[in-house]
Amino acid sequence: MRIAVVGAGGVGGGFGAALAHGGADVTFIARGAHLAAMKSQGLRIESQRGNTHLLPTQATDDPATVGPVDYVLFCVKLWDVETVGAALKPIVGPATAVITLQNGVDAHERLIPILGRQAVMPGVAGLSATIVEPGLIRQTGTAMRMTFGELDGRSSARGTALAEACSKAGFDGVLSPAILTDLWLKFLMLAANSAVMSLARLPIGKLRGDGDIEALFLAAYREVEAVGRAAGIALPADAVDRAVAFSRNAPPHHIPSMATDLLRGNRIELPWLSGKLVELGRRHNVPTPTHALMYAALKPYIMGTPA
Repeated sequence: MRIAVVGAGGVGGGFGAALAHGGADVTFIARGAHLAAMKSQGLRIESQRGNTHLLPTQATDDPATVGPVDYVLFCVKLWDVETVGAALKPIVGPATAVITLQNGVDAHERLIPILGRQAVMPGVAGLSATIVEPGLIRQTGTAMRMTFGELDGRSSARGTALAEACSKAGFDGVLSPAILTDLWLKFLMLAANSAVMSLARLPIGKLRGDGDIEALFLAAYREVEAVGRAAGIALPADAVDRAVAFSRNAPPHHIPSMATDLLRGNRIELPWLSGKLVELGRRHNVPTPTHALMYAALKPYIMGTPA
């Protein structure tokens, strides 16, 4: 099984290293100091699940040198979807599955015009990890799960094979018959948590128990649920309860990647999280005052800390 991991950050690096350790032929497509470190020192993963040192690590900055693969784990930031997607054409063959593991709910829609509907398989990453230095990724907590599925809900041979490869690699791989529901369940939680914790500049453990903050979380969750239902997504009746339960039980140091990027002064994915929710709310005539306020407050930081 040949796999290309595009964007070897916390998510791509974590899943890719595990799959390589499990026997898959994995090539990481990366850039800069992280790429240089992987090529010279290998890729290291520090995790409560067990540490991994992938040495040697197959890595390059040129997708054209890789050739067609069976799967692409597409893990780039949301602002890079179109640009990087176009660069992937040399590695996407007739049967290749491109698993979109971005935050948000529209990465697969943006890739389809570039790579074709057959190639794109939406996915949901259940992994909290980040690059702490070039060549080193640290995972938070022990959860590690990749959910993916065909847009038409069918149980495909390529989906089944990937689920088996994930199991062999030591983490949960789930072929979902309703991937858009799964995508929105994560979006419900992530869009809200990313905005609230970015505004607070604090991890979840510093915010739990504050009634005002908990009311803000709840209002934000309910807005995503309302927009999702208006958009035709079959969300379960307990969708909001699931998000509340996650926030109550997440490790105290848990903090979404957008908040981490904000604290580092980096560009943030706000336009595709709260910004996207506000856009969809307008399209479907659903009020989103909580996300609109959070979007406005965080908007000056979209391109990084203002000069």
